[in-house]
Amino acid sequence: LLEAEKPCSMLLLGRPGVGKTTVVREIARVLADELHKRVVIVDTSNEIGGDGDIPHPAIGNARRMQVPDPSKQHNVMVEAVENHMPEVVIIDEIGTEAEALACRTIAERGVMLVGTAHGQVIENLMKNPTLSDLIGGIQTVTLSDDEARNRGTQKSVQERKAPPTFPVLIEMRERTKWITHWVQESTDALLQGAQPFVQVRTRDAKSFKVIMETRLYDTSDEASDDGKVYKSVKGNAVKSFDNSRKGPAELPTDFSGPPTGGFEWAERIRDISEKDALQQLAEQGVLGKQQKQNGRRPQTRQRYNVSSVNNGGRNGKSGNSRRD
Repeated sequence: LLEAEKPCSMLLLGRPGVGKTTVVREIARVLADELHKRVVIVDTSNEIGGDGDIPHPAIGNARRMQVPDPSKQHNVMVEAVENHMPEVVIIDEIGTEAEALACRTIAERGVMLVGTAHGQVIENLMKNPTLSDLIGGIQTVTLSDDEARNRGTQKSVQERKAPPTFPVLIEMRERTKWITHWVQESTDALLQGAQPFVQVRTRDAKSFKVIMETRLYDTSDEASDDGKVYKSVKGNAVKSFDNSRKGPAELPTDFSGPPTGGFEWAERIRDISEKDALQQLAEQGVLGKQQKQNGRRPQTRQRYNVSSVNNGGRNGKSGNSRRD
């Protein structure tokens, strides 16, 4: 982030209590003390620098600006840029539209931002009209007949409205598992129904080593009880995604059907798309076996019309399927 040609802002996204404020407090100290940056903290609730007249030593040499009225936080944010010549502005708990607009004007002035917001996954921001401007905003556009035909979509589609305020977004799933997005690519891919590539960082519970891997993004990814990523995902972490392949991918030769206890295994296979897997399982009759065992059709994260896939997707019902 610091070696980029222009300041690259970063947003930490996570549920309450996952550790966002603790992380930005340490970021402020490292930037101010070790990297000698001019850091200003807009401390609305005094959670970062404390409520005393003297800031807490945990923020190092970073400056702190207290906010007398939480409803005026966006004014203090702009004041910090105009009067204190910061290189980095740190904001905790961005929650209103005025604060989101203040973040954009600060980013356009050449100042690096480090902020936090409540949410679990990047789709939460995409669907939140108050904070969607942090990732560029979402708008509905109408395509021409030729463009809609070339894309294979409906005429009305959703697209990103502007460059993101925060080019980098980190989903803090747990204290030991972070997922890093390059917001522009991730947002565009998700709006088109595709899966973007992300960087997943996990910390081993025994050796405390940080494991970094690049793989396809999935909102349903969960850590196991020991804090590690699924082994099946690790094995296919850095495989390239080839859109030029011809014909559907094949299931592994040693595949003997889904294990007992649900359909979660389908989300972890990364060398074959979920659509192709469901199609082949339907042809093999595995889906029917699951239906007999559980008394109902197995639930997946996204339903697919298998019949429309077999017909080449020409009956008009396969528009909701995720593209490879």
